[in-house]
Amino acid sequence: MSGVLLWVSCGPKENPISIVGLAGRGGRSQRRFGLCNGISFASFSPAVADPSRSSEERVYEVVLKQAALVKEKNKGTKRALNLDKPTVEGDLTHGDLLSAAYDRCGEVCAEYAKTFYLGTQLMTQERRKAIWAIYVWCRRTDELVDGPNASHITPKALDRWEQRLYDVFEGRPYDMYDAALSDTVSKYPVDIQPFKDMIEGMRLDLRKSRYNNFDELYLYCYYVAGTVGLMSVPVMGIAPESKASTESVYNAALALGIANQLTNILRDVGEDARRGRVYLPQDELAQAGLSDDDIFRGKVTDKWRNFMKGQIQRARMFFDEAEKGVSELNSASR
Repeated sequence: MSGVLLWVSCGPKENPISIVGLAGRGGRSQRRFGLCNGISFASFSPAVADPSRSSEERVYEVVLKQAALVKEKNKGTKRALNLDKPTVEGDLTHGDLLSAAYDRCGEVCAEYAKTFYLGTQLMTQERRKAIWAIYVWCRRTDELVDGPNASHITPKALDRWEQRLYDVFEGRPYDMYDAALSDTVSKYPVDIQPFKDMIEGMRLDLRKSRYNNFDELYLYCYYVAGTVGLMSVPVMGIAPESKASTESVYNAALALGIANQLTNILRDVGEDARRGRVYLPQDELAQAGLSDDDIFRGKVTDKWRNFMKGQIQRARMFFDEAEKGVSELNSASR
């Protein structure tokens, strides 16, 4: 699933200029982008809405919903763009303007995610453009809490961004970037839920800086990275000859997003600590004889090394799960 791997491994920002099109928004370094059956690491979190179900079980419901949408694509139903009352000047469905919108998304991708951009060149033109549109939306969403104006972002601003997302899916784009995404979701069986869930991940970053256990952390990783796999696979496509279930392919893509986010968390322990954030499970830190203070001091000890070995092993387990989906992707995207 190298295509998704390139997609979720966006790396650090390479340009401080915000590209978000709302007034007064900004955005955290680009560490977010990308369920794993049979993998469980922690007890149920008391923070989830239904404490009788783990985060993995809750997230799997989203997988099933997306898989069902893909199975319906043969019905030939497409959402038509509705621009009777466009919110930007001009008709964004005009071929030249829409082509320019996709080109601009490609330029943003090339500027901010050079390695990923090169990977998209291996895709067919239509798939490449669609992935660019998704990338730009994810980047703009991330910049809401990590960009130049992040200190001014409020929950209400995220609520407005979510309402704007609904408009995009209903064919009412606000600008060129929105128009590219609106066109993309009209062509591919992309569900709105993963996009909404990514916004929920941004809300978490506004109010939460600690995670009691892995079940809580898993849900966060899904919100900010696993969602990208669910957004991307409908565009990348599943190989016609694949015997795997649609659900299992989405599961693999989701696992890759989780794996990459866990890797980013381990990479950025020091950076996050300087911002007062700890994205490591609190209960596992305590079991290892460690605390937040140990992280803030930044001293590498044998206890820390042993703890990190276990965290790395977990990330690798998710990478292994993701690897199972590689051969199931359409050869045009694989």
